[in-house]
Amino acid sequence: MFMTRRTVRGLVPALLAAAVLTGCSSDPDTDGGAKAEKSAGAPAVKTAAGGGTVGGPGSGCELPVTFDLAKLWKAKAVAPIEPDSDFAGLATQGPVTMVCEIDAKPAGHIGFLRVWQGKNKDASPRETLEGFVGAEKNASKISYTKAAAGKTTAAEVSYTLHSKLVEESRPARAFAVATPEGPVVVQLGGFDAYEHKGMLPAYELAKRTVRVG
Repeated sequence: MFMTRRTVRGLVPALLAAAVLTGCSSDPDTDGGAKAEKSAGAPAVKTAAGGGTVGGPGSGCELPVTFDLAKLWKAKAVAPIEPDSDFAGLATQGPVTMVCEIDAKPAGHIGFLRVWQGKNKDASPRETLEGFVGAEKNASKISYTKAAAGKTTAAEVSYTLHSKLVEESRPARAFAVATPEGPVVVQLGGFDAYEHKGMLPAYELAKRTVRVG
């Protein structure tokens, strides 16, 4: 059955309650005070206005990294899930396990940035991303690059996922950094291309400000 964008949006809250889904936003042009930054010869890249940090004690999620949150976004630690649980597969993807969800609903969006952590301290950021994306179903158009992430160098991946629910493909991206406690992946998805675009400013803010330790 064909589903319109309006129908899909109406289903999102129920789907989020039933399972862990990739986040989305309500309007790509309303990004909580996002500002555009442009380097010579490159297109403008929006970075959301900051509204706190995540990763340290009392921040909602204690992580091996810290980074700035978009204004009004709220972080919450993901409780460990038993391996034999029906939801275990949702909390683990390849070599990493979900440890934090950063919720955009207080800022007027429906969606999340998700933080994943691995245990293999010897794995490089690129190797971690390859395992992470390799565990995705229907991933295509996969492109890996090096990226500046705060004061460190990260691996970044952009790729496309096909969704049978809305019968279309959507973009996704993630970056990974190495830490003494194991690799960390910060992921942005989006319910479709339109929603993904609306979430990008928060992702760019996280990547630009990430700090190890």
